[in-house]
Amino acid sequence: MNKQFAIIEIGSNNTKTHIYDNDKLIYENNTTIEFKKNYLNEKKINQKDIDKLFTVIRKALEYTENIHIYGCSIFRNITNNELEEINLKLYKEFALQIEVVTQKDEAKYTALGCYDDIDYNGNICIFIGGGGSIELIFVNNKKIIKEKYYDFGVVDITNKFKSLKEDIPTCTFDEVYNYIDNLIGYIKENADVLILAGGNHLYWYNNARYDLMKNTLYNSENQKYMITIETSDKYDRDALITSLNEIRQNSDNPLWFDGSRAMKVITNLISHKIDAKYIIPTKINMEDGIKNKLK
Repeated sequence: MNKQFAIIEIGSNNTKTHIYDNDKLIYENNTTIEFKKNYLNEKKINQKDIDKLFTVIRKALEYTENIHIYGCSIFRNITNNELEEINLKLYKEFALQIEVVTQKDEAKYTALGCYDDIDYNGNICIFIGGGGSIELIFVNNKKIIKEKYYDFGVVDITNKFKSLKEDIPTCTFDEVYNYIDNLIGYIKENADVLILAGGNHLYWYNNARYDLMKNTLYNSENQKYMITIETSDKYDRDALITSLNEIRQNSDNPLWFDGSRAMKVITNLISHKIDAKYIIPTKINMEDGIKNKLK
């Protein structure tokens, strides 16, 4: 018997929906809902953001009533009373509730979706970045050898450097890089390969019209492309002097790009701290690990 189910992951900045028929992905969507930014501005969860979430859920209900909703970084930081109020609204409308995922579980589920189906002889670092947190999972031969967790994300960087969201920012790459360097600090571990996960990193490259190479390091249906560290440096620095408005016009979700430059500087910094030689951009998320336990 076929089993259809939906996973909705609510992040600080983006809400992702994946709907499966057993192993087969039959629907996916990424909706920008700026929970963290609006919470910081208003000191409460914005009702319009809840309404947008309801729209996402109604779309998922067109496929299945078996829906699992997971809240990430912003929902780890609100009060229990605030979470209960949101869940009451969700239960009244849909008989559903948000399960808040710990930072470690979010990272491990996402990492599992990256390394479970690959064969690579060497260290890999899985970068999991979002609006409110960053995780690094170091893996060798399908075993986690080191984990690092940070309580900041792209929303925090764009709040510090607001012009990153403008067509051409007034801040420089090096200014942002040095600021993030102080937040990250020293990383002892090295890895030849940096996998970018936790969001649709391919969305940036595709809409910015940046060329990617075929992944020749290993075979994976979800990790088909790569770039060298030298190419990454060029692309990432170009991101801060190229018209963001032109890139937005190529996309179906212009608001997504508000955090894109911050993300490029963060991942660039990490790639150098771990001495990476190759970058693997993916759209692998927590859902890719969670789906295995729901089948």
